[in-house]
Amino acid sequence: MIPGSPEEEWREDCAPRRILELFATKWTSMVLHTLHARHSGRARSAALLRSLPGISKKMFAQTVREMEASGLLARTTREDVAPPEVDYALTALGRRFVVPVETLYGWARDNADALDALTPRARSRRRG
Repeated sequence: MIPGSPEEEWREDCAPRRILELFATKWTSMVLHTLHARHSGRARSAALLRSLPGISKKMFAQTVREMEASGLLARTTREDVAPPEVDYALTALGRRFVVPVETLYGWARDNADALDALTPRARSRRRG
């Protein structure tokens, strides 16, 4: 936001704050990135879960549920097979949101040395 811009651009529900809400769960961007980069936008639930090392089944279920509610993912279930198959696919909004996520991930890869030099946070899985 530009200094001196209208007050309504700074309100609590402004677009920049709403996009940051999508990043409130650290796994949201990882699910988007993984679906896009490893699964061409669609994957079975179990395959997607296996592609996300470090996420618990509970956190995975919570994350995809929130992403579906936000309109980033579409969930389809095939009940004509046993056990039922659950697929997740990026929606049109999810595909649009992948663009800045991939830009951010590319920046991180390009600047890995600088990121490695940062002191790890107390709860980080990264070793210092």
